[in-house]
Amino acid sequence: MGNQGNVGEWQGVPGNTEAMLGTGQAGTGEEAIHHDLKREGDQNTAAIVSNAEMGSETIVLKIRWFGVVLGLLWVNLAPNGEHRAMLNGILLLGLGYALWDTWTTMRGWKLMQRYPLVISLLEAIFIGLLCYFDSGLHSPFRYYYLLSLIICALRYQPLVTYVTFGLHSVSFGGLYLLRSWQEVAAGELLLGLVLMGWVAWAADALASWLKETGARLQRLNLELEKERANLEARVQERTRQLQEAQASLLHQEKMAAFGLLAAGIAHEVGNPLACISSLVQLLQRRVQDAGVQEKLALVNEQLQRIQAILRELIDFSRPASRERVWTRVETIIQQALNIAKYYKRTRGKTITTEVAPNLPTIYVVQDQLVQAVLNLVLNAIDATSLGGHIVIRAGREDGELRLRVCDNGPGIRPEDQHKLFQPYFTTKPHGTGLGLFVTQRLVQEHQGRVSFRSEPGRTEFCIHLPLAACLSGDSSCGRSEVLMPLDTSHEPEIHELTSRAHQPDNCPHTYCG
Repeated sequence: MGNQGNVGEWQGVPGNTEAMLGTGQAGTGEEAIHHDLKREGDQNTAAIVSNAEMGSETIVLKIRWFGVVLGLLWVNLAPNGEHRAMLNGILLLGLGYALWDTWTTMRGWKLMQRYPLVISLLEAIFIGLLCYFDSGLHSPFRYYYLLSLIICALRYQPLVTYVTFGLHSVSFGGLYLLRSWQEVAAGELLLGLVLMGWVAWAADALASWLKETGARLQRLNLELEKERANLEARVQERTRQLQEAQASLLHQEKMAAFGLLAAGIAHEVGNPLACISSLVQLLQRRVQDAGVQEKLALVNEQLQRIQAILRELIDFSRPASRERVWTRVETIIQQALNIAKYYKRTRGKTITTEVAPNLPTIYVVQDQLVQAVLNLVLNAIDATSLGGHIVIRAGREDGELRLRVCDNGPGIRPEDQHKLFQPYFTTKPHGTGLGLFVTQRLVQEHQGRVSFRSEPGRTEFCIHLPLAACLSGDSSCGRSEVLMPLDTSHEPEIHELTSRAHQPDNCPHTYCG
């Protein structure tokens, strides 16, 4: 439970760390990884396709500019200057068309692809006029027909190429009839048409092969991108799982070390304490003075109190059992509070329990659930200031047993909510960032989940345990061992609550620190 907060929505935890969000934000787990990599792969694929298209368009533009520049050189450098002005005017129109084609292509507009037959018709007229004002069928501009067919084959579908061949054939035949039928034999007309037809077929075949090869390369690149994305997703997911396993192992090692230390201290203190207790009892039997008896009774009472604390410390320090037992929810909450009462930050705060009546006995790994509840209680204690109020509720809702831990602290900051259950994330200067992570894992081992909501002045964590799993003898829950029920970030110190009021089970229980 954090130190600052904002309004958060209910968010269930469906079984992975990244799904633990307090708001409606998307997770950063495997689904988020796949989403990011898929988007990156789509972008790469689009870039590959765009590069392939730009490659063919670049060839088209080069052919067009080659024809225009070569035509201008021919008109202005040729010795025969007849109709030079007219030819320059027509070629300047072609130059403007080439500029416009280049500009629209570079901007990605692809206007030429929208009206291919109109462009082919205009080119047929354009080439026919150049040949007409130059030298008819013998004009060098007749090769523009071939360049136009090559451009069509590269840019458009085969049907457009063959329609363009038909338009150019009509233009070429009209040129023969209007200008050269008396000077040129019909065989040259036929040869020109055959040459144009062959170029149209060859250019279309070559362009189709290039397009097919490009499409095959694009498919291969797409498959490679998908494989790369899947591999990166698997690597990231395995890395996350490894980090969680390392965090869990580190937590267990710390808890084991702390347990050994606590057991050693309890043993070393217990031996001299037993001697002192024996001497006090001996003195009580031999001394008859009433005042001394009263003082010895007080000493004996305090010794018994210390011995009770040591017994709790020894119970707390033992390795947690993985055995599933039938137990009551009240017992789990009570054991968690028996440990939390020694936490030094509990002083000056009120803890209230509200357990619904007639809750069923559940079949769980008791030590694990005690640890889960304890972690939430200690976080609530850390989140509240002096005079804070913490409420622990237990009840049956929608086929689930729900344990809620609420506090009136400042809440959780929105930017921290999606990271709460990640290992090593903490907002506390003395925290290790493993408490909520371990809590989540323990609850998941009981086929449950953890959810929370937070707003300024109120934060609530809820453990959801399906009653179907908790009321059956299914041993699939709680397989992993967790050695200690306390996060090392919480430093328990022996501070007893100043008062404890006991009420019936269906009424709230209140503890004041």
